[in-house]
Amino acid sequence: MDAIVQGFQTPELLILLGLGLAVLFFGYRIKKAAFFIAWFILGYAGVTQLLTVYEVQSILPEAMQTQLYQILLPVAGGLLLALLGFSIEKLCVGGICFALVMFVSTQYFGNDIQTLAIAAVAGVIIAGAAVVAMKPATIIATAGVGAYATTLALLGLITSINQGTFYWPMLVGFTVIGSLFQYFTTKHVS
Repeated sequence: MDAIVQGFQTPELLILLGLGLAVLFFGYRIKKAAFFIAWFILGYAGVTQLLTVYEVQSILPEAMQTQLYQILLPVAGGLLLALLGFSIEKLCVGGICFALVMFVSTQYFGNDIQTLAIAAVAGVIIAGAAVVAMKPATIIATAGVGAYATTLALLGLITSINQGTFYWPMLVGFTVIGSLFQYFTTKHVS
């Protein structure tokens, strides 16, 4: 199971699934809320990954021994990024694209310096392209974040699904379905 949702119980996974589906299918229509949710998910995931993968507990042993701080730090990281993403649209779209590339690459290809450098270059290129084409990029970025959250929630809720086999097909499939749904339902919306 992914480190981000490892400690989640069923209510948290259902909330993540609901938010993921909302952003997946209605991201462009609810742009501001979708950016807030997307940045919250990315901030929460980033701080959670920082705490688990990079073992920040060893740096802050007293604070990290209490479960309250282990819960509040990712929420605070999510809220801080969510407030930023809510206010700056172009930075938000570019940042979501960059962050998604970095999260997926570190999660599945490791976090050595070469992987991070290649992922960063790819992330910058994708983010730049996203800012040039705002509407399609917003649709694809929100569908991608929604697909990411939906995939993690479903893999957490339905434990009989093999994550190694179905993670990528679910992520790509949900992103394509969400992008197409948003595109066809917002054809005449600017």
